[in-house]
Amino acid sequence: MGKILIAEDKESMAKMLMQALEAAEYESVWAKDGREAIQQVRDERFDLIITDLKLPYKDGLAVLEAAREFCPRTPVILMTAYGTIETAVKAVKEGAYDFLTKPFDPDHLSNLLRNAAKQRQLSRENIGLKGTLEELTRPPEIIGVSSHIGHIKELIATVAGTSTTVMIRGESGTGKELVAQAIHAQSDRRFFPIVSVNCGALSETLLESELFGHEKGAFTGALYRRKGKLEIADGGTLFLDEIGTIDMKTQVDLLRAIEKKEFTRLGGNEDIHSDFRVICATNTNLEESVKKGLFREDLYYRLQVYTIHIEPLRRRPEDIPELISYFIQMYRIKMSKPVTGISSEAMQMLLKYPWPGNVRELENAIERAMVVSHGDQLGKADFLLNQTASQDMVSAGLSMEEVEKKHLISVLASSRWNISQAARILGIDRVTIYKKLKKF
Repeated sequence: MGKILIAEDKESMAKMLMQALEAAEYESVWAKDGREAIQQVRDERFDLIITDLKLPYKDGLAVLEAAREFCPRTPVILMTAYGTIETAVKAVKEGAYDFLTKPFDPDHLSNLLRNAAKQRQLSRENIGLKGTLEELTRPPEIIGVSSHIGHIKELIATVAGTSTTVMIRGESGTGKELVAQAIHAQSDRRFFPIVSVNCGALSETLLESELFGHEKGAFTGALYRRKGKLEIADGGTLFLDEIGTIDMKTQVDLLRAIEKKEFTRLGGNEDIHSDFRVICATNTNLEESVKKGLFREDLYYRLQVYTIHIEPLRRRPEDIPELISYFIQMYRIKMSKPVTGISSEAMQMLLKYPWPGNVRELENAIERAMVVSHGDQLGKADFLLNQTASQDMVSAGLSMEEVEKKHLISVLASSRWNISQAARILGIDRVTIYKKLKKF
């Protein structure tokens, strides 16, 4: 237990208690009256307080009141030779851990001490768990000072407390998943998982298995039963990235699952219920896909209930300096580097660059610059940007798809068509690069 305060005006009783506590390897402090006990409570920290109800100057209830003010998690046991049921009830209502009537059985006191120690430990663990939960469920930081970012935060706050389906739209690298995480973290579902699925990185069969799970023997290689992401997201949020890439059959099954909150695993016949919220994201023109018959109209309207559109970084350049500062600080800690800022020349260069890869590309540029930098500031020479080519693309009035295509080819060429290296530079996976190459 540690240190125990004994508030008792009778020396014989106090010494008996101190000897008993010493035998149990507890440290004890004796206060001869209520006023001294209250001063001890203010000045020191105790793991348990044992106080007589009747004390000179201030009674035991006053000591209890002081404990509630200065150390509210410390158990307090009251003793009295004049105890009544009414007094005991009042003491417990005031926050006492328990009540002892003199004379009391030493074994009973020992049990009380053990139980109080357990309560103290549980209280500490609960505080620790609460802190951990608060840390884990803290909304991710959305960096930016532009009015657009302010508007995005307002939209997140508005929809977070509901179970409404959310569609997040924007170019690759704008931070759609970050917005989804912020919605989840501010919702009532935050103590349950947010489960992410990159629909564009999986084949039709793999995506079905990923979403709905499968039974043993459902297909070649299905050696055991596997839960799908819809089942894992029960109580939480399902984030479907690149929703526009899923095939028609999966669209049908997904629509049913969203509407009924029920589905079956591949190869199974049991209906599985799961209470999940859907947040999806896309960088494609879903309206055009609906017109071409590539995306179901009923699923489109089911997903397009509440829309958040994230502007590309080139349209909100006022956010670039704050993002740069944030990434420098983040990689400074990760890499243990002395870099604290960026030169004015490098800042001007980054402000003029159109960032076709958006925030993701900016982060990767800062990370690379931090790796090669040898000073306390990032300079122009630390960055590898195709500044001229990018400006030419924008000046030529090319569409963002054409800019993305040329930028991808430029990065691939600079990495000698090493797909893995290009993926690291662009901050995307190899499968996404192969899909873009096929698309272009």
